[in-house]
Amino acid sequence: MEKSMSNLRAVWRGVVTALSLLGVASGSLVAQTTTGTVRGTVTMEGAPVSDAQISARNTSSGALRGTLSREGGFYVLPGLVPGTYDMTVRRIGSGVQTRTVVVQIGATQVQDFALTPQATRLATVAVTAAPQVETRTSEIATNVTPAQIAKLPSPSRNFLDLAQLAPGVTVTEDRVDGNSRTVRAGGQAPAAMNLFIDGTSFKNDLTQGGIAGQDASRGNPFPRSAVQEYRVIAQNFKAEYQKAASAVIVANTKSGGNTWSGNALIGYQNKSFVGLDTFQRKDKVAKPDYNRTLSAISLGGPIIRDKLHFFGSYEGNQQNRANRVNFATPPAGFPALDSVNFPQYNGYFQSPFRENLLFGKLSDAINENSSAELSVSNRHETDIRDFGDKRSFASAVNLHNYNTVAQLKHNYFTGPWLNEAKIDYSKFHRGFSPNSPGLARRSYNFAGADNFIGAANSTQEFIQKRVGLRNDLTYTGFQLGGEHVFKGGFSFDHLIYDINKNNNGTPEFRYAQTANSGNGDQAFNFASPYFLVYGTGDPRLNTKNNEVGAYLQDDWSPVERLTLNLGVRWDYESNMLNTDYRTPRQYVDTLRRYNDSLLIPLDLNRYIATGNNRRNFKGAFQPRVGFSYALDKDNKTTFFGGWGLYYDRIPFDVAIDEKLKITHPDFFINFAPRGVTPKGTQVAFQDSYLTADKATLDAFARKSGFPEVWLIDNQYKVPKTTQWNVGVRQAFGQFAGALSYAAQRGVDQFTLSLADVGLKATGGCCTGFGPPGFLTANHGIQHVIFSTNDARSWYDAVSLQLDRPYSRPSLDRFGWGAGLTYTYAKRYLQGVDELGDTFAFPTTYTIPKHPSHDERHRVVGNWITDVPYLFGIQWSGLLTLGGKETLDVGCKRFCSNYTSNGFTVPGTFPYQNVDMRLRKDFPSFGRSATAIGITLDIFNALNHNNFGCYNTSIQTDKNFGVPGCVVTDARRYQIGAELNF
Repeated sequence: MEKSMSNLRAVWRGVVTALSLLGVASGSLVAQTTTGTVRGTVTMEGAPVSDAQISARNTSSGALRGTLSREGGFYVLPGLVPGTYDMTVRRIGSGVQTRTVVVQIGATQVQDFALTPQATRLATVAVTAAPQVETRTSEIATNVTPAQIAKLPSPSRNFLDLAQLAPGVTVTEDRVDGNSRTVRAGGQAPAAMNLFIDGTSFKNDLTQGGIAGQDASRGNPFPRSAVQEYRVIAQNFKAEYQKAASAVIVANTKSGGNTWSGNALIGYQNKSFVGLDTFQRKDKVAKPDYNRTLSAISLGGPIIRDKLHFFGSYEGNQQNRANRVNFATPPAGFPALDSVNFPQYNGYFQSPFRENLLFGKLSDAINENSSAELSVSNRHETDIRDFGDKRSFASAVNLHNYNTVAQLKHNYFTGPWLNEAKIDYSKFHRGFSPNSPGLARRSYNFAGADNFIGAANSTQEFIQKRVGLRNDLTYTGFQLGGEHVFKGGFSFDHLIYDINKNNNGTPEFRYAQTANSGNGDQAFNFASPYFLVYGTGDPRLNTKNNEVGAYLQDDWSPVERLTLNLGVRWDYESNMLNTDYRTPRQYVDTLRRYNDSLLIPLDLNRYIATGNNRRNFKGAFQPRVGFSYALDKDNKTTFFGGWGLYYDRIPFDVAIDEKLKITHPDFFINFAPRGVTPKGTQVAFQDSYLTADKATLDAFARKSGFPEVWLIDNQYKVPKTTQWNVGVRQAFGQFAGALSYAAQRGVDQFTLSLADVGLKATGGCCTGFGPPGFLTANHGIQHVIFSTNDARSWYDAVSLQLDRPYSRPSLDRFGWGAGLTYTYAKRYLQGVDELGDTFAFPTTYTIPKHPSHDERHRVVGNWITDVPYLFGIQWSGLLTLGGKETLDVGCKRFCSNYTSNGFTVPGTFPYQNVDMRLRKDFPSFGRSATAIGITLDIFNALNHNNFGCYNTSIQTDKNFGVPGCVVTDARRYQIGAELNF
């Protein structure tokens, strides 16, 4: 055993040494702030003290950091792993001072020490109950604490749920039948967000979700039990953060300590715990089968005390639900429709969801000058879904997320220098495929809806693999006109994108009683389809991309109470949008010949790609400045503000169709009614097409169909925002208040438009729209779709925050914490109906500046209470109140009688949601630290109807403004048990 441990330590030391050499060789490179900083001054009888020894010892792991105060008494301890530290200050001829400080992720603690000229040890100043309030930052940032992660209610244990505690940040609701969990901030789309866990980016480069695995999943990106704490920076984040234009979330994982400890829990919910909403009660819907089991276990402790520590966790999320397929009774008098026998498809069918999350971490406190971490996480998730109501069980898709992240970090600190090196590997795999392949898809339009039988349309596999090298260099020893903390770096990420986008690979035949199939309205009577959509060819694309970033920033304190944050960042990508793509010759010739006949003629020099005329953007320079000024010596009242430029990126998925629509085109085929001679672009339907093999259907589609042409602007621009903010913070003991104004202006947002569709002279829709269309009739092209960067956004918000971090002095004392955030915001869009939408229909030019989902008022509150006198009950909760919201009216660009600015959702706070948790702890047994408790969670405890799906299509509609759904589930309960040891 001893020999095995010796070999293990030798291997580990070798890996750490290799990474150390990497850090030295790379010089000044980049890493993300998942650590905290303690800074301050040391004085004696009012005079600054130099050469005082300051040490900080992590009370959990025993890791030790130290530094000396400089001339002027100033000291800085950067790069501290978040946690509790015993800080000690010593100097010959003075007394020793010791205090306990809680370091938070991304936060700077100001700790001043006043020594006494006596060789006696002063009493320890303990602040172990809660983190000290941070006031000296120019960021609008909110720290989500370990207590909040552990104690606040969360329906699915997604740790990102609590990001909404930050002003201007919203999170997609957890629903029993929800399909995504995205986060958005500052009025921007989810794609503008970025998440860093232990410094590694979880950015989704390929699709619109922002955070990998969240755009089309009900699952979680990372085990909640492995997250120690995180920081949501909603405005004015520093130059060290990249690939985000709205906000960033920076999370730090747990590490093992010198004592073995762990946690195990289980939560359960079934259909009897879920109420019916108002629409379900009206329709007298029976509850379908449903149950969910959430489980988690974690363990951490020492392998070598004070040196090498381990932490590991597992979380499971198993859900079983039954979706109801409920086709309406088809209209009578149509024998062809009767032969389909829709009632045979009705019933309840199982929709299982399975997710397993794993995380493991080794932490090595090598010596007082260096440390290292090795961690691995894995997510394995499957979901049978997207069927029910008017979609048969055969229409289900099999969605999956297979994500793996591994990283190795090394920190070296000596004197005023701190070097942080990191190498990481990540593989994000998100995809879906038909759960019943081989069946043609048929759509029947009756009873006011499309009714689907047969297999799902498409197969998609998006795989993003990345190897990243980063290094951060911090220097705290420079003095010129005050104290400086310099930080700078460089990053290099090599990415491989492997995509299979077999959209419409299942042929879809559409049926109706009457339809326009390229020859005016005709009677089809469901006897034969009027239209076919079919995609065929090579759906694969494999390419590479290199992402490079560099930054330099200076936290400069020209006087003791003033800090200026000055920084600049630069980013570059070698292949964001198919740099070497060539537009096929046949489409170049057609476009050049008939461009003037398009409703929107294009500058073809910008839209025809030659393989060398699409330049990579090299101008992503992003200056970022901020300030904080304390009015008093104790930093109780602080003014702060900032301004900066922030570049995001364009998700790769929005551009690859310019190639895949050629190598794997979608063909659109118009059929004539059965027994009617085809006219124009119509062809005769044959029953054999429903069961034809792929080769036969491919030949037919290529002969009779009309593909689309997609064109990406060679002079594309990268989306960016300008952000600025100003505010004041006030500390009241353990309370902190903040009043701030924040603004974001988004420009160069990427959208797609139609060149062959436009508005009529009256402003109504549309010319050139619908089959056969100008291009289809004359040139064998269904549509010409082109990109622009014309969409813009405006966001202004005033927020008020009041927070008291949770603290409990002892197990027999009352403990509590609470926070409240109020935000008043306005949001406007131009050139797009909603940021993140692929299309601006019909073009960006037809969409004026308008309010869009600009929720004016939002209140988010949270509380945690421990009441030992009330039988050991703990009570915690999360309150969210959403104010009036302005929605687009769909016909406002197409209806001459529309005059208002939109539809305003009625009510002062039409959205109201209260989630609560009650926990009862039982007397401990065995070890005094062992505790077991049972929990009861109540979601939407007030059972409020949070309406959505408002009818905003036509203002003159009798049902205009009437809601069609709810956006939160009715009241739900969840029971559970938890063991801490």
